[in-house]
Amino acid sequence: MARSLNRVQLIGNLTRDPELRYTPNGTAVCSFGVATNRTWKTDDGEKHEETEFHNIVSWNKLAELCSQFLVKGRKVYVEGRLSTRNWTAQDGSQKTRTEVVIDDMILLDSTGRRTGESVSEPAKVEEVKVEDEKVPEEKKVQTKTKVEKPAEEEVSEEVMPDDIPF
Repeated sequence: MARSLNRVQLIGNLTRDPELRYTPNGTAVCSFGVATNRTWKTDDGEKHEETEFHNIVSWNKLAELCSQFLVKGRKVYVEGRLSTRNWTAQDGSQKTRTEVVIDDMILLDSTGRRTGESVSEPAKVEEVKVEDEKVPEEKKVQTKTKVEKPAEEEVSEEVMPDDIPF
């Protein structure tokens, strides 16, 4: 039997605020977008830049944490697997969407964007195992990210999401 691997790791900035919803049986699901950039030079020395946009989905406790701590413009590390969904739209057309279903998320910039406060050091991250028997095996979140807010300090310079170059 041949082995296979479906693993995605991304570091990028959120392109929109997370959207938290609940399934009819009460399972939390959060979706948001992440943009990643790539730059290169051609043989002529011409500089090129390319941006990729990724659809991200998280489930259960991780979904609730994403909706609570993430906001457009924040830098984030996400890890998960690729998943492609097909469905029929209300107008009868066939739709396809490829998403990264994450099981790990780490904040990479300072906290406090929503409330306007600024902190000079990044958030401390602790991974905790999540067990949930109500959710089918393929929908289980393996880890969640627990963010502890660092002590507030006076900061001379604050970086806002509008300062990010894309």
